[in-house]
Amino acid sequence: MPGTPLLLHACCGPCSLEPLKLLREEGFEPTICWTNPNIQPIEEHEHRLKTLLTWAQEVAHVEVIVAGDPRESWERSVAPAAFDRERRCGACYAIRLKESCRVAREQGFSFISTTLAVSPYQLFDVCGDELVSIAHSYGLTPVWRDFRPYYAEATRESRELGMYRQNYCGCRFSAAEATLERQEARDVRKAAKKHAY
Repeated sequence: MPGTPLLLHACCGPCSLEPLKLLREEGFEPTICWTNPNIQPIEEHEHRLKTLLTWAQEVAHVEVIVAGDPRESWERSVAPAAFDRERRCGACYAIRLKESCRVAREQGFSFISTTLAVSPYQLFDVCGDELVSIAHSYGLTPVWRDFRPYYAEATRESRELGMYRQNYCGCRFSAAEATLERQEARDVRKAAKKHAY
């Protein structure tokens, strides 16, 4: 018996593994919605989309809807927040979830969720608040789950599948922040090694 239809916004392939599995176990049959105008440069966007589509078709057997890519809107409403992470990410979640909810309503879905709830690097509460608020404004039922305990499993499984795994969330600001964090971690390791001798 088929599950209850649900539109699942996906931020990338690796983060989709566990939410898809867990939502199916819960009795839903997700269709994935791709709308991520935050991902820069465009080559990175295309690489992540291709990874998702290949996995969806060959492994997960799940339908993918490639929705709108409102980049100009992203630049207007998200980019001005720059390195104010909470404001930037909140606005970014909103733009992607609005487009997903628009598609859900247009396609006749009643339930909506997102894979953003799997990564411990996302602002979990901010994202949840955006999903609940936007879903209700579109007359949809938000399915907000904490998938973060399954992140390690998703990481392991995506590596086993040979999936492309990115090292920053998507936008140019997150890429700069990730580079800085990696450099700081390297400096800490070097200092620790120096004191060990």
